[in-house]
Amino acid sequence: MEFNGVLILMIWVIAILFVENSSNVDGRYHFHKGKKDEDSPVSSPPEKAVPSTPAQSVPSVPSDPYPNDPGTGNSTSDCVFDVTDFGAVGDGCTDDTAAFKAAWKAACAVESATLLVPSNLCFKITSTIFSGPCKPGLVFKVDGTLTPPDGPESWPKADSPRQWLVFYRLDQMTLTGSGTIEGNGQKWWELPCKPHRGPNGSTLPGPCDSPALIRFFMSSNLAVNSLRIQNSPMFHMKFDGCEGVLIERLSISSPKLSPNTDGIHIENTKGVGIYNSMISNGDDCISIGPGCANVAIEGVTCGPSHGISIGSLGVHNSQACVSNITVRNAVIRDSDNGLRIKTWQGGSGSVSDILFENIQMENVRNCIIVDQYYCLSKDCLNQTSAVFVNQVLYKNIKGTYDVRNTPIHFACSDSVACTNITMSEVELLPHEGELVEDPFCWNAFGVQETLTIPPIDCLQEGEPQNVAETSEYSC
Repeated sequence: MEFNGVLILMIWVIAILFVENSSNVDGRYHFHKGKKDEDSPVSSPPEKAVPSTPAQSVPSVPSDPYPNDPGTGNSTSDCVFDVTDFGAVGDGCTDDTAAFKAAWKAACAVESATLLVPSNLCFKITSTIFSGPCKPGLVFKVDGTLTPPDGPESWPKADSPRQWLVFYRLDQMTLTGSGTIEGNGQKWWELPCKPHRGPNGSTLPGPCDSPALIRFFMSSNLAVNSLRIQNSPMFHMKFDGCEGVLIERLSISSPKLSPNTDGIHIENTKGVGIYNSMISNGDDCISIGPGCANVAIEGVTCGPSHGISIGSLGVHNSQACVSNITVRNAVIRDSDNGLRIKTWQGGSGSVSDILFENIQMENVRNCIIVDQYYCLSKDCLNQTSAVFVNQVLYKNIKGTYDVRNTPIHFACSDSVACTNITMSEVELLPHEGELVEDPFCWNAFGVQETLTIPPIDCLQEGEPQNVAETSEYSC
């Protein structure tokens, strides 16, 4: 019986080995597709899914689906031009201008290239024009700190005192990064020629040119995003003669009393979007100059500042044309002005098709203002011609105002009335104290679609008797 038991056991082992070898021909375990062997302690590596569609119908994946998006990055070293590879030191003292120019020249010649300003370093460069045309998709990526010489005494005499970083004749270019562009503006703001910087708060004659920090000139299809830009000697960003500009997620800042430090200034520029940015400075948060059309501003927080301004327009008897401007979902706080249109006497042209909608005011002087007598001194002469202001809608403008000024002020030209002003859901209450003056209107015509707080009974209905021919103000 004992022998028979051993024999049976041997036959059973041989049978198991035979079955195992037949199903394990290549030395690996094979499992039937679609069945999971839950009892087996050996895990099988997952198989790649096989597409059920024919191979020819599966689209091929491009090597870089978004070649112009700096967020995806270009990992290949031949498309990233690090300024330190061109000799930049990044200690905040060494003049790295030559290295930046060399890196720009190399990157400019390569499609979808990135000029990289690396993090954890501070690079000083002098006034530089980064000129095109370049291959499309160029990215200027600032992850470190970029700064100009410190003040007018350190500014090279051979350099223009009116501009620092200039991007010229470019198409499909992006300025981005996680770093800071630091303007070192303090010594420029203290020049005695600046407003109220002379003895006893005076303004003295003398050299007063100060550089705009960043200027885009005669360029198209631009994107600027994600940067911190601060303490500019004058305008922080300026766009002149450009078309197709997308600005978003910027932080722009300088002290409340820093003179002429507009956050974003555009002129002779069309097709602009400014979104989701924070701006605090000593002048206009955003200023829109002559020759601008199709501008959308949304999700912007301003303050302290001088608010969002259209103008000034018509200086030196010039023609100014601005149309189709939309400002939505913005916050303006602790500012000298809120929503402003300012023109000089003697100008011509028109401001038309303007929409201000869903604006929250917090402690703002001159929340809503049209000033067609704009003047920087008391010496401006009265003139009959003016820029024509027409079709302006204020909708859902709410919040609080500084009682030192009336919250609504329409001072229109004697000879060229403001027309088609619409007030809808405008509710402005004193931040502190009580309203001293009622809203002011002069030669302003329009309608109140809803009751305005405070009441603006001075807005005249209908059309002015001396309406000039529209053709006189066409642009």
